[in-house]
Amino acid sequence: MAKSKVRKKAVYTPPQKSQKVQVSPRWLAPTMITLWLAGLAWIATFYVTASTDTNIPVMSDLGNWNLGIGFAAIIVGLGLATKWR
Repeated sequence: MAKSKVRKKAVYTPPQKSQKVQVSPRWLAPTMITLWLAGLAWIATFYVTASTDTNIPVMSDLGNWNLGIGFAAIIVGLGLATKWR
């Protein structure tokens, strides 16, 4: 009768040490927070001025695109948050 093949276990190799700890640039966190707050302020200002007789020239011309501008700023801030280490 033929002898079955014996499986050899792979030799353990420890994981290599990582090169360097990556540090995010200094401008990243302030820019991220500024975009979040600017987007939130843009949307809040749009809602407050839309319900009153106060018209801000740029905002009244854009109409509901103001929501897109505010949410775009917030989304870009969230995109930067993924790069933060």
